[in-house]
Amino acid sequence: MARLERLRVYPVKSLNGVDLEAAQVLDGGTLERDREFVLRDADGEAVTAKRTAEIHAFDTDFDPQTSELTVTGPDGEHRRFDLVDARERERAATLFGDTLEIDLTIERDRSTGFVDRPEMGPSVISTATLEAVASWFDELTVESVRRRLRANLEISGVPAFWEDRFVGADAPSFTVGDVTLEGVTPCARCVVPGRDPDTGEALPEFRERFLEKRRETFPAFADEDAFDHYYTLMLIAQVREADRGSTLRVGAPAEVVDE
Repeated sequence: MARLERLRVYPVKSLNGVDLEAAQVLDGGTLERDREFVLRDADGEAVTAKRTAEIHAFDTDFDPQTSELTVTGPDGEHRRFDLVDARERERAATLFGDTLEIDLTIERDRSTGFVDRPEMGPSVISTATLEAVASWFDELTVESVRRRLRANLEISGVPAFWEDRFVGADAPSFTVGDVTLEGVTPCARCVVPGRDPDTGEALPEFRERFLEKRRETFPAFADEDAFDHYYTLMLIAQVREADRGSTLRVGAPAEVVDE
């Protein structure tokens, strides 16, 4: 049976994700705790792994109950910060900034978070898709691919690239428990999936291999016209407005809705 297998949010943009058993859909359509915090430079620009590969040098964990961020830096030292406290955020920003040699602050947004597409909603991928991509590269495991692609909702019990069917002409919607989601756009990928999530080291010819295999395995049930190119993977979805405020829970059934 198709079900929500994993629910993962990324409390600090570009840092490690945390698995949850449940998460509320915010009024803006994003998930509570997802990209709630962001590192910004002196010009107000977000400092992310996309532009700063050195950010991979930090190993982090986040406690959703206490908002405590645990940071292990390149020096191997463990440090903890309560990100609700403005002074603690300043301390954490100094730690990151000193290592990255950038003047940083940490900002918080509890309404939609600092997601790349605040007018949209959670990202969705199937377990089978992760397994398929891992099979394309001898160097990768399923968990490594999961960490590289950074999806919010992972659906099991469905075929690889199941999420591709929800964009394009006459695309259906789908439900996860009592929450209805509609596909908005395929997720065009950046340089991050090609890097080791622990070291930032680039996997040689990742993009070329990815494009070759994506083209070969593109599913017949998807609307190819809805994809600008083959360097896409994962669905950016949108929660139906009436269902915002609802809670998504791991184990909830997932069903396609032909409307």
